[in-house]
Amino acid sequence: MRSSEPLQVVIGDVVRLRKPHPCGSHDWTVVRLGADIGLRCHGCGRKVLLPRRDLEKRLKSFLSRGPAFAAAEEALAGALTEQPDETVQS
Repeated sequence: MRSSEPLQVVIGDVVRLRKPHPCGSHDWTVVRLGADIGLRCHGCGRKVLLPRRDLEKRLKSFLSRGPAFAAAEEALAGALTEQPDETVQS
């Protein structure tokens, strides 16, 4: 069953997929974002494009998060705490 929110992936994330690449490596680095996610194999350096939905199915874990992840988390937290006051003054 799919969650309502898309998976939060940023460039530089290192992910581990369920099945190994033919070179034997399970670990990949995210190099491109969009409808398709670009991944680079840690074993052989090969680049592949996976549809976002396939990545969500094949993802086993995040080994490390990219540098942009912390900034995105802070921006999201700041946006949630700084909601404007909706009182109407006459």
